[in-house]
Amino acid sequence: MGVDTVISTVMGNPQLRLIEAAVQCRVRRFAPAEFEGQPGLRGQNALLDRGRNSALALLHHYRSHMQYTVFVCGILYERFSVNGMISHRLGVNSGYGNEGEFIADPRQMTSMAPIYDAANNLSSICLTSAYDVAQFVVRALDMPTWPSEMSMCGERMTVHALVETIRACRNRPWASIDYQAPANLEYQMTMAQLGGDTAGQRRLAPLLATAEGRYDFVVPAYLNAVYPDIQVTRFQDWFLRNWASIP
Repeated sequence: MGVDTVISTVMGNPQLRLIEAAVQCRVRRFAPAEFEGQPGLRGQNALLDRGRNSALALLHHYRSHMQYTVFVCGILYERFSVNGMISHRLGVNSGYGNEGEFIADPRQMTSMAPIYDAANNLSSICLTSAYDVAQFVVRALDMPTWPSEMSMCGERMTVHALVETIRACRNRPWASIDYQAPANLEYQMTMAQLGGDTAGQRRLAPLLATAEGRYDFVVPAYLNAVYPDIQVTRFQDWFLRNWASIP
């Protein structure tokens, strides 16, 4: 029977080779390794792209031979997990998969929170648990055709509400919290680039992307509307369970 659908978990050149092999084997559908914000908002930032734009361009080239879709889920809850999302074997090579490397460090109660957008309004972010992403992807396999993009969302909130939720769940005050706007993050990024601080650039890139709204999209998301019977987990409930054993 062959392979009907490929869901990629690799990036860069390995993903390009996988796409070409899938076309040669007449795979019907392909989902690239995206699972973040909308690709159209990513731009050409190499730190965030990691070869994904090239994969989308190749999939578009082969669109008459193989369907493809981008699963858009915003930020995974697991980025805020005990021991980081790498403990779930997610984001191992991302440069920001360790505990406390994105927005908040719940163990040390420190935060660099990009709560403002360029217009000085509160920035918003969409988040989804990996479990709920899997639920939606499995259901999407039964769809007769795939649109080029399918969004899903566990919860949409402001970044300010996100850090307040973390503080309330930990039942501890912040040891330090640094509210950020895009201009200041851009300045820090420039200084990191001038200083050759690659680790700093990797840390700042998703924060700047958050402030610029790259992980925000319209809700209810597409797959939430198509499959309203899927009961998604709220961030607060997930966080309380995940951090229950950590004093």
